[in-house]
Amino acid sequence: MNFAETTSFRKPGPRRAARRAMFAAALAVLLAGCEQVYQRGYVLPEGALEQVPVGSTQEQVLVVLGTPSTVATVSGEVFYYISQRGSRSAAFMPQKVTDQRVIAVYFDKDRRVQRLADYGMKDGKVFDFVSRTTPAGGKELSYLTYLMKVIGAE
Repeated sequence: MNFAETTSFRKPGPRRAARRAMFAAALAVLLAGCEQVYQRGYVLPEGALEQVPVGSTQEQVLVVLGTPSTVATVSGEVFYYISQRGSRSAAFMPQKVTDQRVIAVYFDKDRRVQRLADYGMKDGKVFDFVSRTTPAGGKELSYLTYLMKVIGAE
């Protein structure tokens, strides 16, 4: 008996090809259904912004919203609450950012809420979802643009 007689180099039969196709289809369905959603940073409780009206004290803001992600003192004190939401279709796929927000609470010199803003990205620009405006240029806009780039790069 020689090597050629003991070794078979034949093509897989129709049953084997069908099993491979079914396995590949089942694997594709499993991988497609494994979308992972993640939340980073601050999670805004439902109705929390309504509990912080203009004129509230800093202490009231801290009780309702908690400790801010960062604080700025450019033209008065501002609390920033930063969050990012994203997803990926499978564990080995890259993460895709679906939403990123910066809640800003502006205080006057008496440490009372002067105004609230909910910044996010709309059409590629920083947008305030509370006042429905895009901030004008200046220190505030450059700081917000910097924050959006930093949290978007993670």
